[in-house]
Amino acid sequence: MDYRELATKKPFVVNKNLGSAVEIEPEELNQTNADGLPVINPTPKQKYDFDRKGWLLIPSVLSKEDIIEMRDYCVRLQTDNDSIPESQRCGLGGPLQKLADHPVVVGFLNEFLAYPPVVSEVCYGFRMEETEIVYGDISKDDTPENTPNKGNGLFRLPGDSHIYRCVPSRGWSGLTRAIWELSDINETENDFRFITGSHKSAYQLPKTMQTEDTSIWETYACQAGSVLFITESLTQKIADTPSVNLNVNRLRVFNMYNTLASRWSNWLPHPELLALMPEKRQSLFRDTFAGGNVVHGEFNNRTSAYPME
Repeated sequence: MDYRELATKKPFVVNKNLGSAVEIEPEELNQTNADGLPVINPTPKQKYDFDRKGWLLIPSVLSKEDIIEMRDYCVRLQTDNDSIPESQRCGLGGPLQKLADHPVVVGFLNEFLAYPPVVSEVCYGFRMEETEIVYGDISKDDTPENTPNKGNGLFRLPGDSHIYRCVPSRGWSGLTRAIWELSDINETENDFRFITGSHKSAYQLPKTMQTEDTSIWETYACQAGSVLFITESLTQKIADTPSVNLNVNRLRVFNMYNTLASRWSNWLPHPELLALMPEKRQSLFRDTFAGGNVVHGEFNNRTSAYPME
């Protein structure tokens, strides 16, 4: 074989066996979501872009019918929440629930977050931390978050959750957010700012760049029904500049995910809402531990994602 043809075919990761190639591929995990819909795996370009940038925008994921139904539900929650059962008054209520494990979300998290040994046909390899519906722009708050947070994900301790790890052919985002845009949004109206690539940065952000509106800060524009995946180890902030034009009609759903071995918040859905979910969707909220945390058995009777000795 010509030396130029040599390539790393599978990630090589040190585990209890002191290192071996990972055998379980993300495509071999959950094939369907809780609604029985086929999982949509990220393309090679999408995987490369997320690993390189720390964020990925996938446009026009939702249908017009879904957008209208979800917007109407959010408006009811804001203006007439008494018409909605208490257990449903959150980002998992009514039609919003299917966003939690949308086929695009499952495929993406299987690649960048799931732990294969805790996957079965009725449970996911990741958990959901929290959900939030955001009306209008966060920057209209009296106390906007002026100080950038996070960044430097390669160097944070595992218990922090805001970590990013990578080996050849595989990236892993410890705490990951999916932002569902239910309104058209342009870059002028968008109050969310981030620094591309800062999840891998080795140096702290200079103070001169923390509050200035410099070109290093980026944002995005998209049509309603799009989803933004972003690693929480990316440096990010809410814009506090008066140049931002507030969009009071903007609606977003923020869904946060984490590994089964770690928890960042104490949020859980209402017990009545959880009981009504399909079993696989309920697995997003199971107890936080890794060993043996598999619904209905182990993944291929294995306790590791690495070759059996």
